[in-house]
Amino acid sequence: MKTTSDSRRRFIATFAGLGLGSTLLPGVVWAQMESKGAQTITPEMIKQAAALAGLTFTDEEIGGIVQTVNQNLGRYEAMRKIPIPNDVAPPFYFSPLVPGMKVDRTPVPFRAGKVPKLKRPAAIEDLAFAPLTHLAALLKARAVTSVELTEMFLGRLKKFNPKLNCVVTFLDDLALAQAKQADAEIAAGKYKGLLHGIPWGAKDIIAVKGYKTTWGSGAYQDQVIDGDASIVKILREAGAVLLAKLTTGELAGGDQWFGGRTNNPWNLEQGASGSSAGSASATAAGLVPFAIGTETGGSILSPSSRCGCTGLRPTYGRVARTGVMALSWTQDRLGPLCRSVEDCAVVMSVIARPDGLDLSVTDIPFNWDARRDYRTLKVGYLKAAFDDSDRTPEWSKNERAVLTKLEAMGVKPVPITLPDFPVDVLSLSVEAAVFFDELLRSGQVKKMTRKNRGNQFRSARLIPAVEYLQSQRLRSMMMQQLAEATAGVDVYLAPWTGGAVGADTPRPDTGPQPPTPDTVTQAHYRMANLACYPAISLPTGFSSNGSPTSVTFLGQPFKELDVMTLAKAFQDATDFHLKHPVL
Repeated sequence: MKTTSDSRRRFIATFAGLGLGSTLLPGVVWAQMESKGAQTITPEMIKQAAALAGLTFTDEEIGGIVQTVNQNLGRYEAMRKIPIPNDVAPPFYFSPLVPGMKVDRTPVPFRAGKVPKLKRPAAIEDLAFAPLTHLAALLKARAVTSVELTEMFLGRLKKFNPKLNCVVTFLDDLALAQAKQADAEIAAGKYKGLLHGIPWGAKDIIAVKGYKTTWGSGAYQDQVIDGDASIVKILREAGAVLLAKLTTGELAGGDQWFGGRTNNPWNLEQGASGSSAGSASATAAGLVPFAIGTETGGSILSPSSRCGCTGLRPTYGRVARTGVMALSWTQDRLGPLCRSVEDCAVVMSVIARPDGLDLSVTDIPFNWDARRDYRTLKVGYLKAAFDDSDRTPEWSKNERAVLTKLEAMGVKPVPITLPDFPVDVLSLSVEAAVFFDELLRSGQVKKMTRKNRGNQFRSARLIPAVEYLQSQRLRSMMMQQLAEATAGVDVYLAPWTGGAVGADTPRPDTGPQPPTPDTVTQAHYRMANLACYPAISLPTGFSSNGSPTSVTFLGQPFKELDVMTLAKAFQDATDFHLKHPVL
């Protein structure tokens, strides 16, 4: 990865090399094109392009457009010759907050739950599914060492990876060096906190200097990025030990990558879902204590739901994304996949902070208090979604059982109604095509594992800029309406789309797309995701095929404390998160 100053120097040097000096004058470019007879856009092309936008123009109007568009071609060509490093985002900083929302900006000390008195187990592998707070207590007391944990988890990764296919790159040398350093620091009384000496795994769109970062794609399977992602630096500074680069669906989509399919540890005949497939599969199988995944459109919640781990999608702007492959600068989020809600809180207490580079990240404190009384919260649920006839019976039964359990715990969920908004009009997306423009233009798109995935990038070129920005204005309207619909509660529950009939049916990459049933559940998922609401997925039981079922706890932006407080109370009153797959 290049630093901002490096990028600026390359920018200036490239302009000098183009002979354009310090300015790029439209008249100069136009003159160069005229001298070469390079007027390549014709009136007929303009008519066809206008039809895409639902417009018609007179011949006189088209004549003026032709000249301007051809002039712009010169700008485009000059622009494409300027190298843009991966870590440069557009200077548009999206905010999940809408007028009227209030955020608590007063920091309070992190308060973890009470940890019982612990002893070293007879076998170190008995700690494979231990909570982070338990591992931290044993490490701090020097009852176990980081090297012991690291060797045990590396051994489990290598033992079960042939079944799960969840690892792209093992980082043995790096991990053991970090573990030895952690042990030395702890022995010297330089304890850094709850993640000191704890092993973890990174989704393979997160850059680690000196090692491959493949993005799950045949087009990038030899890529080495010269720098660490900010989250890697932050966790290293906290003393965490990086074990492996875990699988991601190709270019953060699905559970298929150039090495095959990542599997659900509960049902090896089923994929882990994606795209944080390896993060969910490895965590659920007890191969890592926690992992970091990413989400743009379900890539933390979906594999967490499928694999039965606890996955947190934070509010947009909580965690720095520097050094991480982008799909959408206005949606991408990083978050933890863990065994429990409190494990997620432990990880978030470390990673939820600005890095000075990703300017979308705020300094709003992550105030976790495990002893907070959940009964003070106002709780809602999407009644129409829970009543959705498209839910499979066994999922619906388990989802309703969650509401019944909460009522028995003293919570009285009230129904809330989803805004009636045409959410499908918000599906226009060009951001991924921008990030992968070089892939498409270079022809390297042909090396992709899923050969037709490039069609997404091709078709995005035909979305008019005006229509895209109009869709973003509509997104703002939807966000305001969703905020009004959820304003009366602190946290609310919704089913996950995985319980919908036909939800696992793959959609084709080419040709006309079949209509997605716009059920209440699916419409809500799309709205909450586009509004960048925090959400946490929890296991709620099992379906007939042996896979876990789940439910999602959500709240308005930066209300992770409310969401996680209720979710933790539910987990404390049940044992679904304590069940583990038998491999």
